[in-house]
Amino acid sequence: MARPDLRRNDEMRKVKITPNYTLYAEGSVLIEMGNTKVICTASVEGKVPPFLEGQGLGWVTAEYAMLPRATHTRKKRDIKSLKLDGRSSEIQRLIGRALRSVVDRAALGERQITVDCDVIQADGGTRCASITGGFVALWLACKKLLDEGKIEKMPLTSQVAAVSVGIYEDEAILDLNYAEDSHAIVDCNVVMTGAGDFVEIQGTGEGRPFTKDELNRLLSLGKKGTAKLCREQKKITGEL
Repeated sequence: MARPDLRRNDEMRKVKITPNYTLYAEGSVLIEMGNTKVICTASVEGKVPPFLEGQGLGWVTAEYAMLPRATHTRKKRDIKSLKLDGRSSEIQRLIGRALRSVVDRAALGERQITVDCDVIQADGGTRCASITGGFVALWLACKKLLDEGKIEKMPLTSQVAAVSVGIYEDEAILDLNYAEDSHAIVDCNVVMTGAGDFVEIQGTGEGRPFTKDELNRLLSLGKKGTAKLCREQKKITGEL
């Protein structure tokens, strides 16, 4: 089997993370995974949601959106329907969960960091790119708080990154682009920490059920992919 872009089955697309991509946010990056490009910005607020007030704990949340022509055909803005579409809502909850999994909320103190992930070009794997880039934006914001003496220690306990894997033409492949994702028999997203622990696994048999052996192969590919993404993150963050 030949993949559409002729990569090996276990080969990632080219990854590039550009830090401090925007001027005003406490942390920002542009992450590029092949032709998928996402701007991730982390904004710090000196307050927490009402359900956390007075507990001494911080909060990290995320929002996700896609520009109208990030895709092959124009996607209407959510404001047109006066509500967030179901896909965007599900993705931003995933991003928030993934980032919070590596946050020491007591060390963050009573403040909230919102990570906005805006897709400017989509070619598969936008939620995975958002988590991977969102972590670096979050680290930059926390580093700024630490440098300014507003927190006593870095509140991030590990890295977190995500990658897509799937069964395409009956073979397990890593980091699916749109052409592969849209025809995948099995579609899966793997979120892992820098220590190699799983945070979340989303897997669906789109064309048929899949076996335990196939799942194990997908998880092995996911581990390889997230390890590479963590190495890319470390070029900016260094060792936590």
